[in-house]
Amino acid sequence: MTLIFSGNDYKYELEGVMKLFIPATLFTHIYDDKIDTDDDFMFSRKKETKKYTLLYVICRYKGKICRQVKKLDKNEADENCDKELILSQLLFRAMSRLTKIIPKWGIITGIRPVKRVNAFLNEGKSIDEIYYLMQNRFLCSKEKCDIAYETAMTQKPVLDRLDPRSFSLYVSIPFCPTRCSYCSFVSQSVEKCIKLIPTYIQKLCEEIKYTGKLVRHLGLKLDTVYFGGGTPTTLSAEQLDMLMNIIEKSFDLSGVTEYTVEAGRPDTITYDKLKIVKQNGCTRISINPQTLNDEVLSVIGRKHSVKQFYDSFEIARKIGFPAINTDVIAGLPSDTVESFQKTIDKLIDLSPENLTVHTLSIKRAARLNHEDKSVLDNPADKMVDYATGRLLSCDFKPYYLYRQKNMLENLENIGWSKKGFESLYNIYIMEEVQTIIAVGAGGSTKLVDIEGQRLERVFNYKFPLEYVKHFDLMIQRKGEIKKFYAE
Repeated sequence: MTLIFSGNDYKYELEGVMKLFIPATLFTHIYDDKIDTDDDFMFSRKKETKKYTLLYVICRYKGKICRQVKKLDKNEADENCDKELILSQLLFRAMSRLTKIIPKWGIITGIRPVKRVNAFLNEGKSIDEIYYLMQNRFLCSKEKCDIAYETAMTQKPVLDRLDPRSFSLYVSIPFCPTRCSYCSFVSQSVEKCIKLIPTYIQKLCEEIKYTGKLVRHLGLKLDTVYFGGGTPTTLSAEQLDMLMNIIEKSFDLSGVTEYTVEAGRPDTITYDKLKIVKQNGCTRISINPQTLNDEVLSVIGRKHSVKQFYDSFEIARKIGFPAINTDVIAGLPSDTVESFQKTIDKLIDLSPENLTVHTLSIKRAARLNHEDKSVLDNPADKMVDYATGRLLSCDFKPYYLYRQKNMLENLENIGWSKKGFESLYNIYIMEEVQTIIAVGAGGSTKLVDIEGQRLERVFNYKFPLEYVKHFDLMIQRKGEIKKFYAE
């Protein structure tokens, strides 16, 4: 499909709106004042005259054409008028008519819709004003307004007590036992890189020590620690113990309020590993079945069974972790609404402190995107609706929410929590309110200055081999952290 831009350069936002209706599609982009293509197209026009501004879109999709126009006089079309927003609204309405699809999040294409609600709350707007703006400016459905507002309300006590000099530490373990079909994370399967792991851990320990000295010099306070990946429990118990000991020696952990280790894959979990991470201060563990259907697990390349998940969950309970999270994914290939509902019901029966409901996102780098396009027809919306209803009825509250590109049904990922067990790290990183310092391959440090409204990123090398090979150059990048706090 061809996207044509005339008199405007709103490529990013308008393409984002198009992907709400035609996901997992590559578009051709043209800047021209005329339509000259035999393909389906979107033509967006901004035309300025002395008396008015004309905004319109013309779309042709599967042989049908729709046109949407808005004419603004000069009083309306002043510098405060968001013409990009108006063109997005026009495009949304045109494509809704052509496809008969009405995305529930409206024209909100960003990954953090709750940030908009939090911004309105900070401006002192009432609930009625927030709903009006979400529904009329962003064309958001009441259903999604409800979940966004409820999430913001759960987050508010956490955000209100946040120390501006605090930070969180993210530790990247980019290894997995095997690669799942839906995955696009920068992770390596163990069988392909097992020889690299000891060297990687050695360098990671060096980076942890360096980072510990840096934050002490800057006077920052460590708030939460998060081991992610990949699958951190791919490492041995001895390797996990080494890393966690280095963290304890390098940072002041006395003020840490949450310490998470993603165990993730049940086939990597043993009693010894969980005992070690608990002894080293871990307060929150994540054990992710994704589904409690063995057939679906096989289809997506998860080399573990449902029984292994139950066994791992039981071990974590016996060891005594204060909080256990479980992840599921709505819309997995070969899964059905009935099967997904059983997964949700069984997980609720286990009573985890957190239950995260993801919606399948068809990523370009995922194997699934190249193998099975029929997955786009999966009824993920019915699955998510069921999970939402059941979790609310069981006193779980949504505490963080984010969206990704090419998600089925343009839905979202929601973290649900029992009261008082909200994952602080997940709130901080999604709402971009706290500095997150990352160590390890693929890590992205996010520097946040709330008072100055600044946000900057410092990237580590993506792949383990790059990380090891260019380690000294990567350490030099950490100087950006010192520079940020000096300004």
